Amino acid sequence: MLGTVAAGQDAADGGLLYERHCATCHGLSGEGQGPMAGVLVIQPTDLTTLAARAGGAFPVLRVIRRIDGRDPLVAHGSPMPVYGDFFEGDDTTLETVSGQRVTTSRAIADLVSFLQTMQSVQE
Repeated sequence: MLGTVAAGQDAADGGLLYERHCATCHGLSGEGQGPMAGVLVIQPTDLTTLAARAGGAFPVLRVIRRIDGRDPLVAHGSPMPVYGDFFEGDDTTLETVSGQRVTTSRAIADLVSFLQTMQSVQE
């Protein structure tokens, strides 16, 4: 169970955003081996295991809060992503697995949709 995709959410657009803003640290595969990973004090998370580490359900709310800075990471020295304002505005609503609705920017919704496609399937 990966969570609900919002109407209008675009994983392809999210993939382009991911390549531009996230892959430098998390790597193209999302496994945390991007070219900047070696210089970070705290290594980037393996984004392909987010659902598995959350018990099988994609952690929509936690991911949104990490990206928009409401749940900041010390490793970044500032809210993630360091591109900040780019991910603000043009709001849309997503729904978590529990049915909770959360408002976020369309760019973040697209990133969430893309990250859901990256999840490894646990046998």
